[in-house]
Amino acid sequence: MGKRIKLTGTERFLLGLTALFAAAMLLTWLLTPHASRGDYTIEAVPPAEKAETLRAVNINTAGADELVFYDITASFEGRALFTDILTRVAGEIFIPLTVGGGINTLEDFDRVLKCGADKVSVNSGALKDPGLIPAAAQRYGDQCVVLSADVKRVNGQFRVFAKGGREDTGRDALDWIRWCVDHGAGEICLNSIDTDGVRNGFDLEMLDAVAARVNIPIIASGGAGKKEDFLELFHHKGIDAGLAAGIFHQKLLGIRELKEYLNASGVEMRL
Repeated sequence: MGKRIKLTGTERFLLGLTALFAAAMLLTWLLTPHASRGDYTIEAVPPAEKAETLRAVNINTAGADELVFYDITASFEGRALFTDILTRVAGEIFIPLTVGGGINTLEDFDRVLKCGADKVSVNSGALKDPGLIPAAAQRYGDQCVVLSADVKRVNGQFRVFAKGGREDTGRDALDWIRWCVDHGAGEICLNSIDTDGVRNGFDLEMLDAVAARVNIPIIASGGAGKKEDFLELFHHKGIDAGLAAGIFHQKLLGIRELKEYLNASGVEMRL
């Protein structure tokens, strides 16, 4: 199977903040496919919601293999993940959808899956209650359980952080990830806090350390700035997918352009 390019939408749900999904207001009408032209139209949707929802739908045609939606302040604010806009966008996209943020119980898994998610990503909820990982894997299958790990170097050790990267748990990240894999996590989304937003390349040292300990798919997150970063990433054994947000949303790099470059460079991609 070829490598995958994932596009993530991190949503703070603050008015005026540009993100993948619309903030605060519910949509009454949704996108409607135009049968003859194959494009989309929106009716009676406020301009901000129109722009952001169109961006979500355009991911399908842009060539992303999956969409990852993180409500990155849900755990920190102690609330449930917003699901209204999630349900509507899930109804418009035709690529796998992974959702995370504020996932603390099996009921949260159930609610998000019923909104249209294919997989559920969990971080803080599992750190508070490690039993959530095996319980969710037993009920929904390990293919639905994605361990999201926010990791940062602290005094020479890889530490796992909670609440959107705000709280140092004091736990060794490598040991924690290994435990979760042994108890039912079917995929790892590894976000390096050290490289996130810097755009100088993925944290290959951290990724290699995790890949040496597990044999399930690893999604690399944090640091993508140019197409060469993905080429370097996919030359590392055990990395299944690369995830990025800003470089795609800001049109610094096109997904189709990236995939064609990787294919030409010897990395098999789905085009």
